Amino acid sequence: MSSEQNLINTWLSFTRIHAELSNELDRILQARHQTTLNEFYVLLFLSKTPAKKLRLLELQQLVGLSQSAMSRLSVRMENKSCGVIQRLGYEDDRRGVCATITDRGELRLQEILATVNETLEKSLKTSDIDTALNFFINVKNSLQENE
Repeated sequence: MSSEQNLINTWLSFTRIHAELSNELDRILQARHQTTLNEFYVLLFLSKTPAKKLRLLELQQLVGLSQSAMSRLSVRMENKSCGVIQRLGYEDDRRGVCATITDRGELRLQEILATVNETLEKSLKTSDIDTALNFFINVKNSLQENE
């Protein structure tokens, strides 16, 4: 099998593992916390910023959603999720909207993080992700050497 075919097979394995982990996390978060994986990402990214706030456009790019999907998600998180975030107009651009994580959101994130860490530890132990990643790196390195 050629290096290029190995690279493609490794990439397919990697994307399969990512999809399986994402689906498992989403299922468990919904069952235990009535929270989606994307809602977790929003809380996580907001909590990591010094001001605890980001423009919706930045969140959209970080989470990987369209503008309309991010807008709907932020409205839902502000309303349905008991105010874990707050949407505000941006100071220097009245057309822009930013989101801030609330104290309630920070507490909720801590609860969710425990579940995420537990799930990842369990799932990563049983997956072949290390093998796939190492193989991916080796194939990539060998392709670069052949250039």
